[in-house]
Amino acid sequence: MPQTIRVQLLREGARVPVRATELASGFDIYACLEDGPVTVGQRPVVIPTGIAMEVPWGLDAQFRPRSGLARQGVLATFGTLDADYRGEVMITLYTVAPDITHTVNHGDRIAQLVVGQLSDAGFEEAVTLSETARGAGGHGSTGR
Repeated sequence: MPQTIRVQLLREGARVPVRATELASGFDIYACLEDGPVTVGQRPVVIPTGIAMEVPWGLDAQFRPRSGLARQGVLATFGTLDADYRGEVMITLYTVAPDITHTVNHGDRIAQLVVGQLSDAGFEEAVTLSETARGAGGHGSTGR
C-alpha cells in the first residue's frame, strides 16, 4: 500500500504536486508567487511554492530539474525533503549561461518531486577495501 505525503497549502494559489501523466515518475512542483513574476539568470534565485509537506520516514523525496526547462538552459538545484522538515518548500533556479534569462510566473511548473524508498544503511570504518577491476580509477576512467 502506498504511503501518503501530507501537503499543507500555505497561501492562496498554492497547488498540491501532481503527475503530468499517469506514468510520470515525478510530481510537478508549482511556483506560488505573491509579488508578480521573477526573472531567473545565472545567479541562483529561490522560488516559493506555497506548500509544506510531511514526508513519512522511509521515503526519499527529492526535487529535480524539469526536462522542458533544462532544454531551455534553466535548472532547478537538486534537493532533498527531510522527514522532519515542516517549512515552506523553496526551489532554487538558475540558468546555465549568461545570455539566458527565464521569467517565472505564478503557477508555472518549476521542478519535479521524485519519491523513492530510503535505505537504512550504516557505515563501518575499514583499513582496506575489497579489490575490483576498476580500483581507484576516477572520473572518466571507464571511457567516454
